[in-house]
Amino acid sequence: MTTMTARERRAAQKSEYDAFLALCPTRQLFATISDKWVGLVLVALADGPQRYNALSRIVAGISPKMLTQTLRTLERDGMIQRTVTASVPVRVDYDLTALGRELLPLMVGIKQWAQDHMDAVIGARHLFDRRDDAQA
Repeated sequence: MTTMTARERRAAQKSEYDAFLALCPTRQLFATISDKWVGLVLVALADGPQRYNALSRIVAGISPKMLTQTLRTLERDGMIQRTVTASVPVRVDYDLTALGRELLPLMVGIKQWAQDHMDAVIGARHLFDRRDDAQA
């Protein structure tokens, strides 16, 4: 029986990640990054650090509770960093980490794709709804 080093064990575990498996940790990460608020917050941070109130203005419709929860989740997963500057009042900025910047092009692409294809999606919805109404 061969003994594996810690590095070899991590590499073996990494090769076994499969989001289709219920207990795989990548499933939770996939759920996190596919959340609408996560994607919008990441894209809102594309131009650099933002304060909480600025993010709440940029991401229209997000409740304070959801913004706080989203920021904490992203910070926990290493996608953003929270920087507190001692001043009166205390200043808190949120910024993308290297990991968040690596994910950013994908999120920007999804946002852009949605904006570019919205007319086609609306048309498909109308066709579907008319077909559904005709069958009723």
